[in-house]
Amino acid sequence: MKIHQNAPWSPRGRADAVRRVLEQRQPAKTVAAAFGVSERTMHKWLARFRTEGAAGLHDRSSQPHQVPGATPAAVVAQIERLRRQRWPGPRIAARLGVPRSTVSRILRRLGLGRLRGLDPPPPAQRYERATPGELLHVDVKKLGRIGRVGHRITGDRRSRVRGIGWEYAYVCVDDASRMAYVEVLPTERQTGARGFLRRAVGWLGRHGIRVARVMPDNGSAFRSRRFATSCTRLGVRQLFTRPYTPRTNGKAERFIQTLLREWAYVRPYPSSADRRAWLPSWVHFYNAHRPHTSLQGRPPLSRLVSDDNLVSLHS
Repeated sequence: MKIHQNAPWSPRGRADAVRRVLEQRQPAKTVAAAFGVSERTMHKWLARFRTEGAAGLHDRSSQPHQVPGATPAAVVAQIERLRRQRWPGPRIAARLGVPRSTVSRILRRLGLGRLRGLDPPPPAQRYERATPGELLHVDVKKLGRIGRVGHRITGDRRSRVRGIGWEYAYVCVDDASRMAYVEVLPTERQTGARGFLRRAVGWLGRHGIRVARVMPDNGSAFRSRRFATSCTRLGVRQLFTRPYTPRTNGKAERFIQTLLREWAYVRPYPSSADRRAWLPSWVHFYNAHRPHTSLQGRPPLSRLVSDDNLVSLHS
């Protein structure tokens, strides 16, 4: 039970009561009445203080020292061992002859009630390059073409337009400034990837960012020799993400979430062309106006220009 530290009968109040009895020689009955407790309770805390000192004035756990009906530690260890082999709870219960409810309770206590508890995600390793252009994150997101307002807006999957095809949003995010560049292309082949990289590097260069390294995902378009050749011609060093580890390219992955939520699916677009037409204005809003939490609520462009210049650009 949690007691306010300044409550009358908190450990501080008990210490005051004990002091009145032992130091000021006040009768225990009188002190107990002043604090609103029984004389028996007052004598209990006096005895605790005499045997344990000030530590004895704190509340003790009500948990019993021994629980005769508790599941033996050896059985708990067996339950944990089998669970770590991904056995389901009912199978563990049948194997060990233990009630299902007992197995379920023990697994919850061990934090293994769900299978994801067996493989907890590794701790996040956040990093940020010191200078804009040191590292450029690149990724691609496949988007369904729009023939009419779809089920994401109407909620009716029966009105889906099938066979209309796909288009691909290529994104790049500067690691230090979070400046982003986006294009929607009809293909995800290496020709589209090479052209996108060339235009992205040029666009960032016009904003004063010289790209030194680029880290795309492990898609075939970015692993091709021609893409590597394009990187060499642009004077950009290509880095590779760890296989099956999308968090390595986390800034691009996180930007794609924002892109989908605030641009791709924010309103019912009548067509793919209409959605593409809104993209430049949204990218400008993201770079120049939208607050970014990792930048203390300031837009990415604030990492490139001073506050005065940022205001003058949009005045």
